[in-house]
Amino acid sequence: MAKLPEPPDRAALRRLDPPVHVLPAQSWIARVYFAGGRHPSAWNGFRDWGPSPLARFDHHLPDADGHPHRQARAVLYGAPEGLTCIAEVFQQSRAIDRVRRDPFLAIFPLARPVRLLDLTGEFATRMGASLAIHSGPRDRTRRWAIALDDAYALDGFRYLSSMHPGAIAYVLNERARDALPASPSFNRALSDPILTDTIDACAARLGYLKM
Repeated sequence: MAKLPEPPDRAALRRLDPPVHVLPAQSWIARVYFAGGRHPSAWNGFRDWGPSPLARFDHHLPDADGHPHRQARAVLYGAPEGLTCIAEVFQQSRAIDRVRRDPFLAIFPLARPVRLLDLTGEFATRMGASLAIHSGPRDRTRRWAIALDDAYALDGFRYLSSMHPGAIAYVLNERARDALPASPSFNRALSDPILTDTIDACAARLGYLKM
């Protein structure tokens, strides 16, 4: 059997006892987002366009022609550490481009607890997949995201970064919109001089270029 087969149906998933990880209110989440480009966002922007071919756990449904489109389903990717966000966001080029599309680093505390399906342990195998769900083909992991979201209707997923080994990452969905505070505690462009030393340290640890 493949380590990452197609997901089972909703009834099969609902027969399992899923591990739910609760992030308490005031838990810190960091995210890197783009204020420019074709799909500009804000620090609290949930992306309702999808599924993105570059995203691993988008639970968006393609349109009738199989293409991404805007819809009620939405996602916000983040992590406990800014380094994890940078590793994930810039993984395609392995270069931290501080200018193109105007990237920002935001850090904020949760306004309420969020309930996340925990994919970091044995449940990944028990549900019929494996830890390959964190690094396997993205088109297939997105189909798992749809199936898991439909089966359990939680606030998102807790998963392992494929680029910052062993690090935890999160994807929140539209149910978690009210879990974000009124304003972030930190929100700066990656080009801001205050982040120069931080970006240099991230680039050195990850072996990424800095642009």
